[in-house]
Amino acid sequence: MLCLSLVLTAVAFIDPPATSAPSQGTTPMTHTATSQPRHTNRLANATSPYLLQHRHNPVDWYEWGPEALDRSRREDKPIFLSIGYSACHWCHVMERESFENEEIAAVMNEHFINIKVDREERPDLDDIYMMATQVFTKSGGWPMSVWLTPDQKPFFAGTYFPPEERYGRPGFKQVLLFLSKAWKERRDDITEQANTLTEAVRELTTVKPGSETIPHEVVLRVANFLGRAFDPVKGGMSGGGTNKFPPSMAMDLMLRAYHHAQTKSGGPTDDDKKLLQLVELTLDKMAHGGIYDQLGGGFARYSTDVDWLVPHFEKMLYDQALVSDIYLKAFQLTGKPLYARIARETFDYVIADLQSPEGGYYSTRDADSEGHEGRFYVWSKQEVDALLGPADSAIFCDYYDVSAEGNWEGTNILNVQRPLDVVARLHKLSPDECESRLAAARSKLFAAREKRVKPHLDDKILASWNGLMIASMAKGYRILGDEKYRDSAARAADFVCTRMMVNDRLQRTCRQGKTHTPGYLDDHAFMIDALLNLYETTFDVKWLDRAAALNEDVLKHFRDEAGGFFFSADDAEKTLVRAKDANDGAIPSGNSVQFMNLQRLAVLLDRKDLSDEADRALKAFGGQLSESPFRSERFLTGVDFYHRRPREVAVIIAPGDEPGGQALINAAWRTYVPNLVIAAAIDGTPEAAAAARRIPLLAEKKPLDGKSAAYVCRNYACRAPTSDPAKLREELAR
Repeated sequence: MLCLSLVLTAVAFIDPPATSAPSQGTTPMTHTATSQPRHTNRLANATSPYLLQHRHNPVDWYEWGPEALDRSRREDKPIFLSIGYSACHWCHVMERESFENEEIAAVMNEHFINIKVDREERPDLDDIYMMATQVFTKSGGWPMSVWLTPDQKPFFAGTYFPPEERYGRPGFKQVLLFLSKAWKERRDDITEQANTLTEAVRELTTVKPGSETIPHEVVLRVANFLGRAFDPVKGGMSGGGTNKFPPSMAMDLMLRAYHHAQTKSGGPTDDDKKLLQLVELTLDKMAHGGIYDQLGGGFARYSTDVDWLVPHFEKMLYDQALVSDIYLKAFQLTGKPLYARIARETFDYVIADLQSPEGGYYSTRDADSEGHEGRFYVWSKQEVDALLGPADSAIFCDYYDVSAEGNWEGTNILNVQRPLDVVARLHKLSPDECESRLAAARSKLFAAREKRVKPHLDDKILASWNGLMIASMAKGYRILGDEKYRDSAARAADFVCTRMMVNDRLQRTCRQGKTHTPGYLDDHAFMIDALLNLYETTFDVKWLDRAAALNEDVLKHFRDEAGGFFFSADDAEKTLVRAKDANDGAIPSGNSVQFMNLQRLAVLLDRKDLSDEADRALKAFGGQLSESPFRSERFLTGVDFYHRRPREVAVIIAPGDEPGGQALINAAWRTYVPNLVIAAAIDGTPEAAAAARRIPLLAEKKPLDGKSAAYVCRNYACRAPTSDPAKLREELAR
């Protein structure tokens, strides 16, 4: 591409991966706020904590919107678009180095219309311009720096730029001056490059439908491929680098493939058993690693090493949701107490630290505090000794890998290197006594840590991420048997379904009482999934009704005639492209979750039109899945549901036998059944009659000899009912 070559040559720059920048452990976070800032720009009116972090920059920032776009067209100035998020370490660095620099800000203000975007509030813009960045630089990341023509077409892109040339990257001021000169003197080259990049983005967002349904064999093939990509010693996938992200969706698919093998004649082969072993290995290593907060619960976003020791310390709500969910599923299948404990502690962390007083879940707890990444979480041996005393400190340090020299930059990240019984023998204790001493020590250190300066909290509430968390929290109630998880999920769902609706339409974001930005496909799809889980764990029909209503909005405003769903609504702000895909990334795609939603709703409500819509979606993405099935793990779980068909469980609770009914419901939820639809009602009540009219699975079902009864069905054909939870589990486990 001629123009691209000219621009790259002129600035002597090819964007390397973000990992080529210096260590993340020691770089200061951002400026220290003063009582009287020298500058205040338009971002002071924003709700996003990320945008508010930039409100005192000397840069003349705009939020994305008509005011900025109109000015760009009116003054014929290019747009500098900076996209990031509040917990982004290198976003903080670029702000401190460049956006707070008076000289650089003057260049930006003179030559560009500068727009700052929170990627979590505007994922549509983030996706579009990240594609352009990846096409242009062969890599991506945040902060994302993109230069646009007034008609929003990208013509140059990168990620982090230092203020002056270093790390093999050109200086930010150098890039600004070069692009300003090119805009004035080489407009034809820029126009050509903008058109080329825009066409590339449009091609990447165009889905080429397949003509046939994806066979179930693809699910099994991808699961086995993923298994071969796992680290056989330390678990997870590093992709040839050092970073390891919790592979939650991949492990979900691997568990499904193992379960499928269990149900076949002859049982699982050694290769099938290897899938389960790799999942357990990964979950064990994560639970014992530094990526897991050994004191407070919850997971960091990823590990920067293959050992799961050194995390990037930020805690994202969506990670708590996805990782807790896979621990729940592994506990259902294996019964391993460790997995229940990790799920429970993760839920407890979310409730304590990320749930707002009004009910919604906050987005993120940052990695940095007091100017350094991880400072809140790490310990010196001297601190531990002083808090615990010699005897308890010795036990704690042996178990949690604490030493005088430290295991990371002279400090200690708590992690478990030796089994409890080994440490117990070393200190001549029983395992129970050792664990009791460790629990008391953890409480003391946690209390001391709470007095430290906490990392920044991004307290905006996103509908999509709340949907993921509600979905897992609701399941946690039944699988772990703790009503506080039900209550937490219900409070969050009520918040989203009331406070985040404007004119009966779901909005994406809410902060400090201000709700805005029309919801995208993932907001709707994830909340539908959450509401279905709330129905199937509480059996309050209001949750099912809300799910069905949101689903009608999806069909009305997001549906593509060719099958599947667009990311933005038909009446949303028009952007460069209207994307549609089923690729799963850090979170599942909206189409992946909605494909499963359609199937679940079709069974619960006995609606053929919804199953037909699922058929159309499957064929719409058939081409994409055939070409690149390894980026669609969550969608493939829907394919598994489609081919294997769900177990349909109807529980009819006899009046006066509520404990028996609850025992049957819990038996169903505590059995690993990857494809399950469940409904329940108390026989003879007006609510049961109404539910039976709404949910055909409940129709004409009765208690058994005066006791609560469970019916296991497939395609509404049911086996003989049982009142015995053990027999129900046996039936479901077949």
